[in-house]
Amino acid sequence: MKYTGTTYRPPYEADSLLLQATVGCSHNTCSFCSMYRDQCFKVESLEQIEKDLKEASTWPRKFDRIFLVNADAFVLSGAKLKAIGQKIAELYPWCKTIATNARITNITNKTDQELRELRNLNFNEFTIGLESASDNVLNIYNKGYSQDEARTQLLRLRKAGISFFLNIIIGGGGIKHSSEHIQDTIDMVNDTNPDLIYTSYMHFYPGTELYEEREKGNFVENTVRMNLKETKDLLSGVNVSTNFFGLHTSNPVPMYGVLPNDKEKLLNQLEEGISQIQDSVLDNIPQTGVEGRLIK
Repeated sequence: MKYTGTTYRPPYEADSLLLQATVGCSHNTCSFCSMYRDQCFKVESLEQIEKDLKEASTWPRKFDRIFLVNADAFVLSGAKLKAIGQKIAELYPWCKTIATNARITNITNKTDQELRELRNLNFNEFTIGLESASDNVLNIYNKGYSQDEARTQLLRLRKAGISFFLNIIIGGGGIKHSSEHIQDTIDMVNDTNPDLIYTSYMHFYPGTELYEEREKGNFVENTVRMNLKETKDLLSGVNVSTNFFGLHTSNPVPMYGVLPNDKEKLLNQLEEGISQIQDSVLDNIPQTGVEGRLIK
């Protein structure tokens, strides 16, 4: 199998076959992200994809789920994605789901017909790095789209029968935008009904624009207690049926459950977790290690 550079995938894709469709990120200018800064964006050839599928088809394990890497592989044209889907159906017929990361702008450049055709080829359960639904935060992050544009495109996916998972950054607005960040995000979740909410806590990577803004004092990050309150507000405010995946290593209180059935249980777990963290940690900005893990 061919992989170029560091290959990233969400934790819940651990059991998926990773198939390289692109190299790097087509946007690659989000102010908080350093994942693909050293990679020039490229499109993998269909010939290489076919070669990888043929190799994987000889393995003892037959994956029923394929996750297209890297970054926002859904940036590919509808025609290229259909060709990949058809090749998977031909060479890997036991695959039931073709998942991928997708930017909001990747959806914009697909017609409704193309989205339906891709769904018929088993494209489903996309991971979308929404991060926030606040226009102010989206601008700070240089995401390249607005809250209204995000809502429109997510509803287009829903209409086409394509499920999606939303990444949300707890503490993503800092102190200045904390309230609108979490409330606008709650509204987006309730309006679009993602199948999963994937939370991670705000952490900063040297070399990114947001890191520099924090160092200059222009972005003032939340305390640990404020971040945990945002998690509580998010859990309390969501009123649709969805999975809550709070198991990223940056989450100081790891949680997983299905809303709304597990809402009370998760809120209780959160309160119990908070009670076990010292006030000296809760009332200060997070001291973090690898991938934002809280150093207690």
